[in-house]
Amino acid sequence: MGAIGGSIWHGFKGYRNSPRGDRFAGTLASIKSRAPVVGGGFAVWSGLFNAGDCTLVAIRGKEDSWNAIMAGAATGGILAARSGPQAMAISAAFGGIILGVMEGVGAMLGKLGGDQYKPVAPQLDLPPAPAPSNAEAPPTTEKATPKRFFQ
Repeated sequence: MGAIGGSIWHGFKGYRNSPRGDRFAGTLASIKSRAPVVGGGFAVWSGLFNAGDCTLVAIRGKEDSWNAIMAGAATGGILAARSGPQAMAISAAFGGIILGVMEGVGAMLGKLGGDQYKPVAPQLDLPPAPAPSNAEAPPTTEKATPKRFFQ
């Protein structure tokens, strides 16, 4: 995924920065030189994130959004460890915030889209029920004849 995204990004960038006659060659050169770097960085980030996420699931014993948020913060902090403690703290905060936003948007979309899977009672075409009458019918002395279905 990172290699494909890096190829597209650096392909456009190489095309734009190349002279008119050498655009195709500049595009390929840019893709060859920079796309593997982006792909490798994406692989390191996703591997570290998934390792942290699975570790937190094993430690906490439950799988929820907090695991991804904490794993994102830990990933950001670990990848910035060579830059010092201040950069590490800032990267950890941004990693947690970005993963928190992603989890929040995912939960919101799940909530909005989840209504379509709720069971719905079928709509039946029944005749309207007769209105109840409060007036009592006068008593009759005649015997009522039974109603027949087929006359």
